Amino acid sequence: MRLFIENMTCGGCVRGVTKAVQSIDPTAVVDADVVDRRVDVTTQANEDDVTAAIRAAGFDVVPQIESPGVNNCDV
Repeated sequence: MRLFIENMTCGGCVRGVTKAVQSIDPTAVVDADVVDRRVDVTTQANEDDVTAAIRAAGFDVVPQIESPGVNNCDV
């Protein structure tokens, strides 16, 4: 899942987000881009639980929707 975290501005924030996600799924993989304030999370947990954990850690998070015009179909 891809999430946008408005107030993720440094490496400390990335560690906080990663810790929050891994608190509900210790095997989760979090790939963060501080410049774009985006994280890609690979986890078995559902999106609602992941976003709730990140919010509980003090971060503003919204799901990132695929860009319009991108063909996501397997043709």
